[in-house]
Amino acid sequence: MARKSRFVVDTNIFISQLLLPSSLPGKAFRKALSCGILLFSEDILHELADVLGRKKFDHYLSLEERQEFFRYLSLIGEVVHNITPLKACRDPKDDKFLSLAVCGQATFLLTGDNDLLVLDPFRDVRILSCATYLGDPPSE
Repeated sequence: MARKSRFVVDTNIFISQLLLPSSLPGKAFRKALSCGILLFSEDILHELADVLGRKKFDHYLSLEERQEFFRYLSLIGEVVHNITPLKACRDPKDDKFLSLAVCGQATFLLTGDNDLLVLDPFRDVRILSCATYLGDPPSE
């Protein structure tokens, strides 16, 4: 039996999915969810909670809707513990995604961030934009 794909999803994808479910990030999120396992680390969950709590989203979604989305993600994903920090990205704030991808044995890291996309592939992890992932995902 083939192993399910394992996904690290950048915060920008989660926010796009929440605000614009029919967008490319929304479609990529749903496809990843339907065929694989979403991976989280404590750092990424903290970042997502912080971003979802920002007042600038009050105009688009209620705080309750954002909290419900966060709870949903925390129920459907797998939290990876014992993350070994890596320093490989030109933006140090993005290293947490690479660390999770490697320690969680991810297949894919989905992002819209060029600081991460330029690193594809990183070790055994494919780093893909949503358009690339939806268009023609590479074989494993």
